[in-house]
Amino acid sequence: MSGRKETVLDLAKFVDKGVQVKLTGGRQVTGTLKGYDQLLNLVLDEAIEFLRDPDDPLKITDQTRHLGLIVCRGTAVMLVSPTDGTDEIANPFLQPDGA
Repeated sequence: MSGRKETVLDLAKFVDKGVQVKLTGGRQVTGTLKGYDQLLNLVLDEAIEFLRDPDDPLKITDQTRHLGLIVCRGTAVMLVSPTDGTDEIANPFLQPDGA
């Protein structure tokens, strides 16, 4: 076994493609993945942050803020998903009323 650690994620297929990143603390950004390292530090270009509702910090509003080129520190990254090829679906576990 080599002394080198590898990440669980293979982000090479997402380079130069749009990704959505959720960070600890509830921040959520989208942008073009330009680079990454083994610690999951991410470089995003043309990044846009989705602002949260001031009354309910768990809700994301339609308001956005243009950030440009950013670095997301790997310790703060919770989720990385592609922006293309994902659709919101209905909850399959939701029980109909009266069941």
